[in-house]
Amino acid sequence: MAVLSVSAVSKAYGGVQALRDVSFELGAGERVALIGPNGAGKTTCFNILNGQLAPDAGEVRLDGASLAGLAPHEIARRGVARTFQVAALFGSLSVRENVQVALVSGRRLERSLSAAAFGACAGDAHRLLERVGLAEHAEHACALLAYGALKRLELAVALAQQPRVLLMDEPTAGMALAERAELMTLASDLARSENIAVLFTEHDMDVVFGFASRVLVLHLGELIAQGTPEAVRADARVREVYLGDA
Repeated sequence: MAVLSVSAVSKAYGGVQALRDVSFELGAGERVALIGPNGAGKTTCFNILNGQLAPDAGEVRLDGASLAGLAPHEIARRGVARTFQVAALFGSLSVRENVQVALVSGRRLERSLSAAAFGACAGDAHRLLERVGLAEHAEHACALLAYGALKRLELAVALAQQPRVLLMDEPTAGMALAERAELMTLASDLARSENIAVLFTEHDMDVVFGFASRVLVLHLGELIAQGTPEAVRADARVREVYLGDA
């Protein structure tokens, strides 16, 4: 069974059809890229998958169970985590505290944001920071981290939810070339070791074709191609509307 199943999802804003009859599946451990020109519908798709928007038609299922009508925090607790193009973290908290907040929330202890609740999560927070290479920065203020480290911290926060699916919205935007490869290698390794289905949007085609096991292509709200990176790179329509001679 697919971890995440998207069936005939459509969404319109007034007279603009942002998504039209989009269907695809994600399997455990897959790294799937969702690409397309600006305005193709990628952000709308992500917002539907994590509950920020409701589709006009169609259905999203996680491990066979419908996510219809669930709020974003409910979907997160069922196993859909998300990172954002601009890292969404608490700048006034330490690196460790950011991860502890995510752990406390994931364990539904947020009504008692006490020292005891945070302390109970300290060991797991340290282990997550070790996995993303930030253990030595645990007590540093989040706001003082370099940008590449912020993106790794956001990944640790997402992993604190023990996700079945991880949505990564332009994860390498604004990063140096070496940092892009480091982050995506880390995400790919975690996807395989933890059996997490990863869906990411990205404009850097080197990242897409270097790290995706499968590629989905949106154009004007329609899924016009999906398959291996090699098949999508060779697809005539994809080259016409998006890749050009790249």
